[in-house]
Order: sequence, then C-alpha cells, then structure tokens
Amino acid sequence: MEFQNLLIEKDGHIAIVTLNRPEVRNALDPRTWAEIRGAARQCRFDKDVRVVIITGAGGKAFASGADIRSLREREALEALKSEAQESLNDVENLDKPVIAAIDGFALGGGCELALACDIRIATSRSKLGQPEVNLGLIPGAGGTQRLQRVVGIGKAKELIFTGDIISAQEAKEIGLVNKVVEQPEDLLAVAKEMAQKIIAKGPMAISLAKVAINVGTNTDINSGLLFEKFAQTIAFSTEDRIEGTTAFLEKRKADFKGK
Repeated sequence: MEFQNLLIEKDGHIAIVTLNRPEVRNALDPRTWAEIRGAARQCRFDKDVRVVIITGAGGKAFASGADIRSLREREALEALKSEAQESLNDVENLDKPVIAAIDGFALGGGCELALACDIRIATSRSKLGQPEVNLGLIPGAGGTQRLQRVVGIGKAKELIFTGDIISAQEAKEIGLVNKVVEQPEDLLAVAKEMAQKIIAKGPMAISLAKVAINVGTNTDINSGLLFEKFAQTIAFSTEDRIEGTTAFLEKRKADFKGK
C-alpha cells in the first residue's frame, strides 16, 4: 500500500508508525484510517518486526480526532461500513505488541486509536478524551467498548457522557495511560526502551500472551482459562521454550528465534 498520511520506519525490530498530518493535528479521515489498517497488516507480515510504536507528527497531537467536515457530510448508512472500527480491530489483534507514544491531543478517534494499542505512554502536556457527544455523536471506533475495559464502566460512562478532556496525569491515575514522560523530546526514547525490553523476551510467548489476554477480555473467565491452557501448550512446543529454559539453567542470556 502507498502511504500518504503515515510514515513507517524501522529501528531494528521496532516499526515506528507516525501519523503525518500535522497541519490538521493528525485528524483521522477515511484515507488515514485505511492507511492505519494497511500499516497493521504490513507489520503483521514483516517477520523482522517484533514491536510497533504508533505516534503523531508535529508535537501538538497524537491524533485530534475525526475530520469534522467529513462527519457532517457523511450519510447515516455510511457509519455501518466503519472503516475506523475495522482498522482498530486490526491494530488490537496484531500478533505483536503495539505501543502508543502520545504527545499532545488524543481525542475522539485519536483516543480510540490509543485504546486499541496494548500500552500507552504520554507526555505530561498530553490531553485525552472522547468528546463526540459535543457533536451529537458517540465514539464510533470502539470507544464505547474499549474504554470501559481499560478504565472501568463507571469512569468510561463519565468520560463519554460528559465529553470531558483529561490530563495525562489523570489518565495515568485511572489506568488509561501506563506512563507519563515529562519532556516531550524523551517520549520516543522511553517508548523504544520499553519496546526493547519486550523484544528481549520470547516472541512466541509474547504473541501467545497477547492473544490470550485479548480473548480473556472478551469472554468469560472459564473460556479465557481454557484458551490459556491451549496457548501454553503451544508455547511448550516451541524452540524458544527450550532455549529460554536452557539459557536460565546455564545462567546466560537467551537467544530467542521466534520458533
């Protein structure tokens, strides 16, 4: 896929996906949603990529939300097509960890994009929220579902019903953000540092753990536990399990191959 609104670069085993529409605070129009989906698929099939970082260009916004003009002109039935939902499903279900590196506004669809990522790191100047009700709309890219799973149903209802925009520190306090970085220039370095910690672990185990967590989030605990047993059975059949346990016993660093 040819990317016009995204930049994709690789740093070792890390793929860095940058929303690159700073002139409109990285607003999410249909083209950008399609490119996000394309980037997720590209990362899925790139065997060298073990962690993905998604961030925004310009320093003012991770993603400021949807293009309001396009929302006003859209026909009602077009909402059923929901390119945004499909794109974020691909991000959430990517078999590799995805880190959102947030600097500035993450509002509406931008907050929903962050929610679809596995880990969220924000700068202290960042603001997050789901203000769609101010436009007579609701979060439509998974926000009504993912937000409650991250911060709890009561807080999710408060944020969605009021449309409040909260600070990065408050977002951290309620579990919406994992970590807050004081200096914006340190954001990507902190995200890469976390990515490198993940890369040092068994990639098969990381992938299986992510799938098991996602399945458990969307089903009852007994079904989740059963899936965990099957995932662990697969993990036991990998070369990485032999390498990991052998390295531990030999008191050396494991050399995982993802097999």
